Amino acid sequence: MLEMTREEFEELVAEALDRIPPELTRLMDNVAVFVEDEPPADDPELLGLYEGTPLTDRGEWYAGVLPDRITVYRGPTLRMCETREDVVAETEVTVVHEIAHHFGIDDARLHALGYG
Repeated sequence: MLEMTREEFEELVAEALDRIPPELTRLMDNVAVFVEDEPPADDPELLGLYEGTPLTDRGEWYAGVLPDRITVYRGPTLRMCETREDVVAETEVTVVHEIAHHFGIDDARLHALGYG
């Protein structure tokens, strides 16, 4: 398994977020991004997870709720990648994938776009 500290991995996630075009990040609303070491035990290969209400599903009722949560998992990412460059690329794909869920884009469309 490739070795990388949590701080290094968090920096890669931050860099991936910085590469999201500003016109999209300005549209993101009430969402927080986290790094965790491992995903839930029932899905050990999960690289990222979006939990919340996509922007496309929010209505007048949407107020006073906790932020949506995007989590990127370090362990499975490092286990599947062979080089640091692989981790950089996979982290960027994972971040884009989970942000796309925040915008209401489903897995089928993401796979078609190459972010599966």
